[in-house]
Amino acid sequence: MKSIKKIKLHNFKRFETFMVEFDEELNLFIGDNEAGKSSLLSAIDIVLSGSRSKIETLGIESIFNIDVVEQFLLSGKKYENLPIVFIELYLNEQHNPDVNGKHNSENIICDGLRLCCEPNDDLGKEIKEILEQEESNFPFEYYTISFKTFSGDSYTGYRKFLKHILIDNSQINNEYATREYVKAMYSSNAKDGERHKHQNEYRKFKETFKSSVLNNINDRLVDYNFSVRNSHKANLETDLTLTENNINIENKGKGKQCFIKTEFALNKSSSKIDVILLEEPENHLSHLNMKRLIRKIRATEGKQLFITTHNDLISTRLDLRKSILLNSNGTVPVLLKDLSEDTASFFIKAPDNNIVEFVLSKKVILVEGDAEYILMEQFFREVSKMELDISNIHIISVGGTSFRRYLDLAKLLKIKTAIIRDNDKDHKVNCIDSYSDYVGDLIQVFSDKNNLRYTFEICMYEDNKSICDNLFSTGRRTLSVLDYMLQNKADVAFEILEKKASEIVTPLYIKEAIEWIRK
Repeated sequence: MKSIKKIKLHNFKRFETFMVEFDEELNLFIGDNEAGKSSLLSAIDIVLSGSRSKIETLGIESIFNIDVVEQFLLSGKKYENLPIVFIELYLNEQHNPDVNGKHNSENIICDGLRLCCEPNDDLGKEIKEILEQEESNFPFEYYTISFKTFSGDSYTGYRKFLKHILIDNSQINNEYATREYVKAMYSSNAKDGERHKHQNEYRKFKETFKSSVLNNINDRLVDYNFSVRNSHKANLETDLTLTENNINIENKGKGKQCFIKTEFALNKSSSKIDVILLEEPENHLSHLNMKRLIRKIRATEGKQLFITTHNDLISTRLDLRKSILLNSNGTVPVLLKDLSEDTASFFIKAPDNNIVEFVLSKKVILVEGDAEYILMEQFFREVSKMELDISNIHIISVGGTSFRRYLDLAKLLKIKTAIIRDNDKDHKVNCIDSYSDYVGDLIQVFSDKNNLRYTFEICMYEDNKSICDNLFSTGRRTLSVLDYMLQNKADVAFEILEKKASEIVTPLYIKEAIEWIRK
């Protein structure tokens, strides 16, 4: 099985320097917007394709790190300090001397591919003249693009060392993207010699159509004839499409197109594809189709997958240990491969959750019920005198039995986490002893210490008795106010928020949690 072991980026897009090692089967890129998930897929795609035209289509200026360019323009603009861009893919052993060598930034002998974008020294005089100009003018147009193996040999798109496919579901309705997808899938599935035979037969078919079908109308013309276009823009590969039950894929809905494209690429019959790049496969998919797609991905063998996602279901059901976390504020990836198998298995089987929000957070308050979650934003506003959405603190509701699973992640990722929970009539056992392996500078558990105040609703009632009596002691109810609150937790919390938000008192243990998490 051919695979990519590692990628190194230098001055590529948002990455000044970046390196991450890959799993040989599955890699999930999870991150904020603008964290670089798509850029990583693009980097892999560009190097494996060996296509200068891809970079020319993007524009050389678009692949350069903006900060590096600005730093150069502000630092004297010396020719010898012109930045370069490179992408290196370190491969597993290919048993191919054409890719083995030490033409890489680490100067070690191994298998790999390298893209380099650097100043064209043959045009050094012209570049220096541009740099001597007073205005800030970076010489993008004077850069040259090279694709080389680690042996030092050049390669192009006609000589591919790993067959790959990029499926960008955000561009699913783009005609060009669909055409390129079909073309790539055809190239990967056609056997040696088949492509040339197919192209030859297709050209003969066009000539036959011209001579046997168009001849009637052409015989009536004097100076001109109708013909059938046959060029690099109109040939077999540009005219091919995919169908399901004789229906063109382009006539399917967006969700169905996503599923067909991804399923076809994952299919065992597509055995010549080594690497599959999936851009947010959850786009346009229903919940049911997403689960079907996850099953397909998990059953895939013999291919290396790279997937970007914001989706909790995809992240957890495909195994969190395969995740690579990217943060928009930094360029150091975080890998979850050291997460315990027990916790990873829990999230695979657990109901839908907010795991992506949690792993991308710096500070989190975990609560165990809908009632606490509904009122937490108001509690935060009352205690901190600021709005939650500008605090960089996230409130996440999880089942009480799930707290320890999230804390496993918090310890690994160093996320400051406050747990707010009921003491369930035994504060010492449930809130102290149960979390002794976790509590520290970054993790604290907050609960009412009085075992008689064993749940959130009791604390709310005792701290806000007059408000609760006023709202819930109507004549039509036979239950006591407290019993009614205990039996209608979420509805009660919502009514308090709607009618008395500015008057409620925050229970002490929740106040302490908010004050601690803000430090």
